Amino acid sequence: MSLPEIVTRADWCAAREALLAKEKAATRARDALNAERRALPMVEVDKEYVFEGGDGKATLLDLFEGREQLVVYHFMFAPEWDAGCRSCSAFLDQIGHLAHLRARGTSFAAVSRAPYPRILPFKARMGWTLPWYSSYVSDFNTDFEVTLEHEGELVERPGLSCFLRDRERVFHTYSTYERGLDGLGSTTSLLDLTALGRREQWEKPEGRASSLGAPAGSGRVRYHDEYED
Repeated sequence: MSLPEIVTRADWCAAREALLAKEKAATRARDALNAERRALPMVEVDKEYVFEGGDGKATLLDLFEGREQLVVYHFMFAPEWDAGCRSCSAFLDQIGHLAHLRARGTSFAAVSRAPYPRILPFKARMGWTLPWYSSYVSDFNTDFEVTLEHEGELVERPGLSCFLRDRERVFHTYSTYERGLDGLGSTTSLLDLTALGRREQWEKPEGRASSLGAPAGSGRVRYHDEYED
């Protein structure tokens, strides 16, 4: 194994300061990229998709659970599989308490092509309580390019899609796949993919924070059992 070089504390501090300047530049570049993402146009989803979950049949609008935004994780679980994808399972394991997303007007759900009776025992085995739906009877997976045809066969790939709701109308605002999922999982990383972002006043474009907005680092964050959803 190749280990880092051993140096004095003074040399380490100097190297750390040099790296910190690059890290701050990367943070500013990421903020700018997130602002560009929020400025993307959106497309209305006018196709009727049918999902199956713990409460039976559901529409895409139902998955919002009354909130303004929805983040869908496209979990790889083909209809003939007995268990979900290991990498997708590791991704869901790192999703934090959903109360923090919900407090920012954003719902989260996993969606797979496997029939719900196959999903349910695996979900119980993993100990997950987050919403998970089957898209088995709809074209949702193919329309959002996570189930693809390759050499005459259907193949799965992981992805994540963001949606925005305006009353009864639903809009698709963003999707990312495969390596685009690297580094995601925290509340802020998921919100940064959405059209409304973190709902904080410093974010660009202006005017999207609404009444939920608060300066970065403010007292808006609560213990997850203290939010009024």
